[in-house]
Amino acid sequence: MRLRTMLRFFLLVLLIISHQLSGQEMTRVKGFVRDDQTGDALEFVTVYIPESKYYTESNIKGFFEIEVPYRSGLTLRFNRVGYESKNVIVKERNPQDLDVRLIALKSEAVVITGQSGQRDNQIHEKASSFELLPNSNGGIERILPSIALGVRSSAGGELSSQYSVRGGSYDENLVFVNDFEIYRPQLIRNGQQEGLSFPHLDLIRDLSFSSGGFEARYGDKQSSVLDIRYKVPEEKKHSVEASLLGASVHTEGSIGLNRSGKGKLRYLIGARYKSNQYLLSSQDIQGEYVPRFGDVQAYVSSDINRNWQISFLGNWNSSRFSLIPESSAQARGSLLFNVIQLNTFYEGREVDYFNTAMGGLSLLYFPKQRKNNLFVKLQSSIQGSDEAEQFDILGYYRLVELELNNKDEEGKEIKLWGEGIQHRFARNYLQSLIGIHEVKAGLQLGHTEGFSQLWLGGLGVRNEKFEDQLNEWERIDSAGYSLPYQEGRGIVFNEVVKSSNTLHNTKIYGWIQNTIEMNVGGRSRINLVPGIRVHYNDLNAEWVVSPRIKAEWIPKHSKNELRVWIASGLYAQPPLYRELRNLAGNLNFDERAQKSAHFVAGLKRDFNWKKVSASKFRWISEIYYKSLWDQVSYDLDNVRIRYSGKNDSRGYAVGWDNRVNGEFVPGAESWVNLSLLRTRENIVGVQHFVNQQSDGSGTKVTDVPRPTDQLMSLSLFFQDYLPQNDRFKMHVQTTITTGLPYGVEGQNIVYRNEYRFKPYHRVDIGFSYKMWDEELRRRQARGLFRFSRNAWISLEVLNLLKVKNEASVRWIKSIYNYEFAIPNYLSSRRINLRLRIDF
Repeated sequence: MRLRTMLRFFLLVLLIISHQLSGQEMTRVKGFVRDDQTGDALEFVTVYIPESKYYTESNIKGFFEIEVPYRSGLTLRFNRVGYESKNVIVKERNPQDLDVRLIALKSEAVVITGQSGQRDNQIHEKASSFELLPNSNGGIERILPSIALGVRSSAGGELSSQYSVRGGSYDENLVFVNDFEIYRPQLIRNGQQEGLSFPHLDLIRDLSFSSGGFEARYGDKQSSVLDIRYKVPEEKKHSVEASLLGASVHTEGSIGLNRSGKGKLRYLIGARYKSNQYLLSSQDIQGEYVPRFGDVQAYVSSDINRNWQISFLGNWNSSRFSLIPESSAQARGSLLFNVIQLNTFYEGREVDYFNTAMGGLSLLYFPKQRKNNLFVKLQSSIQGSDEAEQFDILGYYRLVELELNNKDEEGKEIKLWGEGIQHRFARNYLQSLIGIHEVKAGLQLGHTEGFSQLWLGGLGVRNEKFEDQLNEWERIDSAGYSLPYQEGRGIVFNEVVKSSNTLHNTKIYGWIQNTIEMNVGGRSRINLVPGIRVHYNDLNAEWVVSPRIKAEWIPKHSKNELRVWIASGLYAQPPLYRELRNLAGNLNFDERAQKSAHFVAGLKRDFNWKKVSASKFRWISEIYYKSLWDQVSYDLDNVRIRYSGKNDSRGYAVGWDNRVNGEFVPGAESWVNLSLLRTRENIVGVQHFVNQQSDGSGTKVTDVPRPTDQLMSLSLFFQDYLPQNDRFKMHVQTTITTGLPYGVEGQNIVYRNEYRFKPYHRVDIGFSYKMWDEELRRRQARGLFRFSRNAWISLEVLNLLKVKNEASVRWIKSIYNYEFAIPNYLSSRRINLRLRIDF
């Protein structure tokens, strides 16, 4: 019923939108972009209106064309790697072809990305598009399901920044910030413990995301790459944001180091604070929640001279979570069509902390030369963490069966299934230190209109150190008996983990690839990216060789900007720490790298939908197949991944991802993502069954669902504004997914992942009003926010439909040794007020 109501709601929203499309007049601007000295055409120049979503790129002939809302004094900005940015003011309503000349940089204010522009299956977006998006955890990761292919939120839902890509776990995703690989805490077990993720939205210039089939230059994981680039500021800017869920500040700018103005020190500094206490107050477990999360980041770069640049990226992150539970609200499951009710009263406390720090230094050599551009980059980073998970909680529970179809909250009890004590205890500690040191280089050869090559390569070494102490157990006492009951024994402890481990490991890796661009017959262009990656793991003396290749076909005269690509390769993921640890807390030093083969085919095509908008829409679609072997099987419990600690699984993932984005109204871009997925596995040496009967028998099957098997995912991010006043904006983010599988705790092998959570669906909506901007400042001499560039106030309704989404289940046993799965729910509806000021 709720799903039907939600679908009706969105049909109504879309109908309203279709009648409120703005009639703002559009103008078409076109022209050519060239090198100021040589006159050569410049490809992949980004042409855009600052602080808007209007942008395009120049083609191989330097030609660009962009349709934008007309206004007097329209400003277009032109950006390209290795060149100074340029602003061009368009004064005429229908201007003639523009001839724009860009000047090559005299100082190193560039970021080497190793790519010439947007290609094939990588999604590229500017971070400024999402500053006002209603977001319950404040991280960029919550936006990914709406803009990237095949991305699904984790079981932690809106409380977590974790995500799954095409059937992989979160541990299979690569995250880079300015070429530095980023890691996360290892002990987190549920979304309410999670603090702030590393990427700071106010510092991000743009991001790219690959859902599979990525190039050899990216690291050794199986699923995806999130590549984030921080800003390279040229002028001073600041921002302040505050809401009921936290606050953030940032400052950026550049300082001249000499009189010529060529040498500059550029800086980005940001700080954030987050408290999800307001969200947690809506959960079933009532008590005293005290979550405190904060971080400070800085990115500083400086020109040493004309050819050298040095930069530093630093981060300090502190997460504190404390809970004194009191009672849990009535939770209801079902057993043979009867209603089960659980009430629990608690004693005890939980106190967790997760402290992480990171420092990275890079030195870039990029000599200015007209031919055969070269760069060499040396970089080194150290990341450390200090983590603790401490709880000692007793839950006094009463589990009863209610009268069938009884809708009264105080329904009639017809059977007592159990009452007793569930005692959970943990003292888990982990310290980690990871150092990464690498050198990268690139050389561009034969750069002509018809053919070019870009050779990239790198060598690196990674040192890893982990020290942990684990002491965790559970005891269930029902009617004076420890469960499971064993005659003649006293207190029985379940799920006992008691260990102490130390791990020192060294990994060496190298890679090389060549990006080849060539014209074919004057009517199309082909891009090839062959590459190979080699990895050595000192822990088990394992060598892994991973060849990879991409091919892309681009017709030159396509009106729809058509691109078609295929990608394939081998991807290996050597174990870090958690993959090595089995359920008893012991490490398996003989564990091999998990391996997969990717096969991806996709296309990108622009199309017109004139009944909806004058602007073009873009469709991106990919089909894929992943063969998986030497996998380490695992179970998901909220966001906690519990590995078996051995290479005992083989499987596959197959699916189809689609994204459509465009402007339903001018200047407000929206995204729709639809993904279909099937991912299965079989545990080596195990005959799996389904449909377990009362006598223990079942039906044999060759494979079973993996923990991330989710048939369908639909994500929407929609923006709109009032036709006569674009200061009032609306932002809607919607996620609908089918349920994740799960199995009986401690028995999830033969009958593996036989049950499923209910479908997840959530709607967040925000209403924003721009109280101040530069245009208003020119018209008014006075104003409360006259000191600022922009000032926004937003009202957000989180979980608009008040859906009770399931995060995990709590297993309760009765004296009869029956087990009941009682759902643990995510947050309910909450209203958030947010103020943002840019100055």
